[in-house]
Amino acid sequence: MSHVVIIGCGVVGAAIAYELSLVKGLKITVCDRQPPAQASTGAALGVLMGAISQKIKGKAWQMRQTSIQRYETLIPELEALTGRKIPFNRQGILMLLSDSSLEGMSVWEKLVEIRHSQGWDLEIWDTAKLQNICLQVDQEKITSAIYSPQDRQIDPTALTLALVEAAQQNGVTFKFGVTVLDAPTSTPEFCHQLETTEGKIAADWFVIAAGLGSTPLTAKLNQIIDIRPVLGQALQMRVGHPLGNPDFQPAITGNDVHIVPVGGGDYWVGATVEFPSNGDEIPPNQELLESVREQAIAFCPELGTASILRTWSGLRPRPEGRPAPVIGKLPGFSNVLLATGHYRNGVLLAPATAYAIREMIISQGMGTRGWGLGTGD
Repeated sequence: MSHVVIIGCGVVGAAIAYELSLVKGLKITVCDRQPPAQASTGAALGVLMGAISQKIKGKAWQMRQTSIQRYETLIPELEALTGRKIPFNRQGILMLLSDSSLEGMSVWEKLVEIRHSQGWDLEIWDTAKLQNICLQVDQEKITSAIYSPQDRQIDPTALTLALVEAAQQNGVTFKFGVTVLDAPTSTPEFCHQLETTEGKIAADWFVIAAGLGSTPLTAKLNQIIDIRPVLGQALQMRVGHPLGNPDFQPAITGNDVHIVPVGGGDYWVGATVEFPSNGDEIPPNQELLESVREQAIAFCPELGTASILRTWSGLRPRPEGRPAPVIGKLPGFSNVLLATGHYRNGVLLAPATAYAIREMIISQGMGTRGWGLGTGD
């Protein structure tokens, strides 16, 4: 029986653990220095931009398509296994376009054609249709909208906790509060064990899915995979009732600002994109968060009456000098796999990442190539 150790239990690590738990003949252990769904997963908005993204071919599109399709079966599967309710908005994503939109309409018309040829729906709405369907949207600066009925939004924390519970039911061992201290290598190209705060863990495969924690881990194996932090801030706002039609509550996005209905007249609004100015320290910029809130109010003026229940922030793992995410073998090692550096697409690409890692392990590395190709924004 092959023993697989996964380091990191955000949404990506949890998805890999669950997917591998469906494979017979694997013993699986997941280690994390903190509880599940912390770090970037706990800060994510869970907006799954697949068909509405501008990625149209290659691994960048394949991974999005695979993930969106897998979510349709994964959510009911997890809910049935765990008895947990996972908030999963199936009402699509509505993207508002204005005169200042970078893309001209011809780009969107072409994308609609491509998506139809790929079997996906994408609609262009004029302002009259938008006004008719979404009364909450202020038309003043909006020239048109793109509606993607098959894209989704999910609660990343609820998803991750359900993946962990389902994987546990399938026999996966989770060790939280465990820090990796070292990864000694006695033979070239092979890592036999990890030294942790809970002792040594030997395994046949090691999967590094630790987000920003991946860089120090790879350094212990004398290979630096350079992943840098990018801060994101968001707000939870309470209007007290649904905006517009209570029966049609898609995630609304425009100019990279998301307005996400989360039930009970509450909305998540975000997120900022903040880079470190010196070193890796990024103090949250309140002006940027206020700018996001003001843009959301410009799109949906009723948000101006909302109370702010909470604000939060998290660091996203962005690979330096290479596309996101980083999926494949760690250079120089036959049994250390990378599933990290997803930047802003960890929740979106978690199911496809899990499939990719599963295939690499099942095939014992024969004839597989890493998915280290760009899908990052």
